[in-house]
Amino acid sequence: MQMGRVGEKLGIDFVISTGDNFYENGLKGVHDQAFEESFTDIYTAQSLQKPWYLVLGNHDYRGNALAQLSPVLRKIDSRFICMRSFIVNAEIVDFFFVDTTPFQKKYWTHPGKHQYDWRGVVPRGKYIANLLKDLDEAMEKSTAMWKIVVGHHTMRSVSDHGDTKELLKLLLPVLKENGVDFYINGHDHCLEHISSRDSPIQYFTSGGGSKAWRGVFQPNKDKLRFFYDGQGFMSLQLNQEQAQFTFYDVSGNSLYQWSSSKTGSSQPSTYLDDEE
Repeated sequence: MQMGRVGEKLGIDFVISTGDNFYENGLKGVHDQAFEESFTDIYTAQSLQKPWYLVLGNHDYRGNALAQLSPVLRKIDSRFICMRSFIVNAEIVDFFFVDTTPFQKKYWTHPGKHQYDWRGVVPRGKYIANLLKDLDEAMEKSTAMWKIVVGHHTMRSVSDHGDTKELLKLLLPVLKENGVDFYINGHDHCLEHISSRDSPIQYFTSGGGSKAWRGVFQPNKDKLRFFYDGQGFMSLQLNQEQAQFTFYDVSGNSLYQWSSSKTGSSQPSTYLDDEE
């Protein structure tokens, strides 16, 4: 598997999943065979025997969402670390994982034939307000050189789902206020890099795990740097001064590389962009 090969080459520390961990409708329960069939038995490469940090996607909420959050799964496979919203502190970087599915109003008002597992989330307004307050406070306290937010839903996207207006309205101001560097998401089944035109934030979509080739392109107001309407994955290498993103196709070929350098510790940081 190409992810395993790239992971070995880079000597990765952990893996991030941007949600929709189990298709089509999440897990039925903690003993659902889909957990091992779609996770444990798939990611067998030695380099991928590292912690996996996962957020929930909308498809996960269509099943038993609490099952994915259960410690029972960690007993089956200790790599699987899935929570609603949480922080991973890796010294030079803080990763803020955000539960974005409850933000989307249509899942509440127009669920169609789908049922969403809102246990622990209702009432929506209070849940989102508390989430944003806790996130803002945690970001204010963060002293990490890099601040990265991970969520399932797109903030900016030129593909099928497009921008998520609820996130632009409610979540993005918190990110801008706290000098967040990157927002990484899934949801749209493609690979893309979009630069904000009114802040240093960079948006990266890595949602090419399955069901790609949508054939949809809808530009938005921000600057599109890269778009691949197909399957693949992304790597991120970070040190004190530089972040380097690479997108790969399913054969492990590098499709696009972008790096950002930070100089000095004052906000706003100076960004030196280097595209290949």
